[in-house]
Amino acid sequence: MNILMVLTSHDKLGDSGNKTGFWVEEFAAPYYVFTDAGCEVTLASPAGGKPPIDPNSQAEEAQTEATKRFDHDEKLQNKLSSTCKLDEIDVDDFDAIFYPGGHGPLWDLTEDAKSIHLIEQFCSKGKPVAAVCHAPAVLLNAKTPEGDPIVLGRTVTGFSNSEEEAVGLTSVVPFLVEDELKEKGAHYRKVDDWQAYVVQDGMFITGQNPASSEQAAERLLDVLRATT
Repeated sequence: MNILMVLTSHDKLGDSGNKTGFWVEEFAAPYYVFTDAGCEVTLASPAGGKPPIDPNSQAEEAQTEATKRFDHDEKLQNKLSSTCKLDEIDVDDFDAIFYPGGHGPLWDLTEDAKSIHLIEQFCSKGKPVAAVCHAPAVLLNAKTPEGDPIVLGRTVTGFSNSEEEAVGLTSVVPFLVEDELKEKGAHYRKVDDWQAYVVQDGMFITGQNPASSEQAAERLLDVLRATT
């Protein structure tokens, strides 16, 4: 099985003067779930090259077994430093697409035409699309062949308003993931802050927060095993 993982290229946390990027746990945990299961994983980003890591995801309190494994994985770090550009990707080469979160995707992948087109292509071919934490925002501007929001009527989750408030970034982010998914007509679901929670609706798999990343990847594998 071949899985495409798409990471943000955006490193500025709005006008705060702080840095952002992708959240390490949300990349590392799914990556190892996939590769430990024998999957081939290709990494891509809008700009190509090395995507930025959110420095907060490297703090001591954010560490997990997966992030510790990543810290000592020179091969993966080298692979991460040379991601493909999105316009080099052919959907037919992959069985599924997975988006790790972090705040970065709110600024670039949500609006990126190539990413949006990829999501639409994966959906049209009946291939799974998975995203965790802030990354379900990448679905907001994708449309069905009829022109409706791709999340319209879909049950999804993503980083909640209360979680954004808890990290003190409600006034910094360009929008709130929970609010925007609802605005597009999605059936948004959540559980208590920071608890693992994954929702599957057909070929859409979404996770609420960093704690949901490994479970989201495992759910994606389950779907692939059932369909390939």
